[in-house]
Amino acid sequence: MSGRPARTCDGRPEMQTAVIVIHLIIVATLTVVVLLQKSEGGGLGMGGGAGFMSSRGTANLLTRTTSFLAAGFFVTSLLLSWLAGVEQKPGSILDTAPASQSQPATPVAPPSGGGLLDSLKQSEQAPAPAGPQAPRSQ
Repeated sequence: MSGRPARTCDGRPEMQTAVIVIHLIIVATLTVVVLLQKSEGGGLGMGGGAGFMSSRGTANLLTRTTSFLAAGFFVTSLLLSWLAGVEQKPGSILDTAPASQSQPATPVAPPSGGGLLDSLKQSEQAPAPAGPQAPRSQ
């Protein structure tokens, strides 16, 4: 076996993909658990009425579950950031070779037929009409 980690089809290591899947499951579960909890502050004007989650034991269970899921979210976030940085190689702008600027071996002569600037110079030298002229029909 080579010393390189197994990779998925998109080039990511399989371990990173597994941690992403676990992270997403934790995120979805954490969202559901937070939404199931009873609102005690009533900050949005929605008091928690009597429902199927009205006992104090269930509230303690949801609070503990939330704290464990939050810790799992934190750990998987750190693990994903570490995995993302493992494969990056440090680089320096000083290590790169500058683009070579090659000079032509023989000087290039300007085109003899005249270019845009030559045609503009010739149009400036042409005499301007003395005054407004009526259009001519052809």
